[in-house]
Amino acid sequence: MSERNRQISAKTKFSFASGSLEEAMITAASVATMIFYNQVLGVSAALCGTVFLIASMVDAVSDPFVGALSDSVNTRWGRRHPFMFLSAFPMGLFFYGLYQPPSGLSEHQLFLWFTVMMVGLRLCKTFYAVPHSALGAELTDNYDERTSIFGWNFTVYSIGSALLGVFILYAIFPSVEGVENGLLREEQYPLLAAIGGAFVTAAILFCTFTTADQIPYLHDTKSVGERTKQNFRSFLKDIFGNLWVLVHNPSYISVCVCWLILAICAGLVAVVSTYTFVYAFEFSTEEIAIRGLIALPGAFLGVIFSRWLVNIFDKKYTVIFTIMITAFLLALPFCLRLIGWFPENGTIWTLIAFFAIWTPALIFLPVVPIVIDSQLVDITDEHELQTGNRSEGVIFSIRTFAIKMTSGLGGLIAGFGLELIGFPQNASVETLDPAVIDGLLWMMGPVYLAIIYAGLGFAFLYRIDRKRHKEILEELELRRAVA
Repeated sequence: MSERNRQISAKTKFSFASGSLEEAMITAASVATMIFYNQVLGVSAALCGTVFLIASMVDAVSDPFVGALSDSVNTRWGRRHPFMFLSAFPMGLFFYGLYQPPSGLSEHQLFLWFTVMMVGLRLCKTFYAVPHSALGAELTDNYDERTSIFGWNFTVYSIGSALLGVFILYAIFPSVEGVENGLLREEQYPLLAAIGGAFVTAAILFCTFTTADQIPYLHDTKSVGERTKQNFRSFLKDIFGNLWVLVHNPSYISVCVCWLILAICAGLVAVVSTYTFVYAFEFSTEEIAIRGLIALPGAFLGVIFSRWLVNIFDKKYTVIFTIMITAFLLALPFCLRLIGWFPENGTIWTLIAFFAIWTPALIFLPVVPIVIDSQLVDITDEHELQTGNRSEGVIFSIRTFAIKMTSGLGGLIAGFGLELIGFPQNASVETLDPAVIDGLLWMMGPVYLAIIYAGLGFAFLYRIDRKRHKEILEELELRRAVA
């Protein structure tokens, strides 16, 4: 077995995966973001959606740029680790500011504060998450080991987001008498800001320092580094040259479009599901936290299921079949409530029926991002064969961009969707128009399902199977031996 085709130790996999805990905290806290600015502080849903749009526009430029930068800048500490380290403290500060705006601001001043904090947080995340993902892509060339590496990453992320989500809902925003839902308690948000900001910084620093021992094993990119150090024009030429090749790669387009649509829908669910749980199903914060608990088995079993399914169906059809099944189950409770085939609120059967349907979906859902990450690494090998460049940063920038689309375009659609159905500020369960509740159910059910299945068609364009990847690696090994 060649050095590049090596097995990775459990310690290294965990050290790499620990870097996903910053995203776990941001994901866990996102359950409160729209509620905080819209229902607690009084910023309109449309303005909140505009914030996500602005942040997404910044991401569209920054993600591939930082990816190319981390591919090209060689230092004594490697290509990825300096970016990861330098992003740690700024990201924690922007997280703190996001949930701790100055008092006495008007709606438009709050909109401006929200925009600056969101853009700052997302830029810091770009400088951390793109190099972090590229680092995972560089650890080994082994076809199955890659699935394991990103399986560990998603497992740690899933466990982290589930436990942090439960902690936030139970410990920071518990239900109290006189408040319909704990997320509406404004006095609790400074606690979220302080704990979350410190946690994000600590997670990044831990990952950065514990993976530093892998720097000697990463790809030698002197040829790329020397070329891009000549001048800025040459650097830009490398960026656009790599992007030009990638946009003509059917497998990359397949993964990108499918992944982006999934992320946008996840963002829609992240925002609208909170409103739907609170106002359509009348769940308490403690009951909403069950969602995180039932996701825990999938966090542990995701790696096992992904390897098992890939061995049966290969990567392409594993992604397709898993998306079809999990999306249907996630949308089913909302569709059943729309047609009157779901238990009424106020009984234990509402909770049991809802989470009985969601449990198998959340158990198998981790298979999708695990296998898609593995596909992106295989595309990196194909790209090197086509161009001679190792461009993990550029290629994996789509992963980070997609993750941020969860709160970007997903948040934008959710914000304007809430505005479209006429969701009021300072809403109350007792006085909310039934037509508004139906609007929430439509977004979470039929609309979500239609978008997912439309995007699923792009997954069929993927072309790299196990046999093709073996041929790519054999050609690369011959080329590297000659070099």
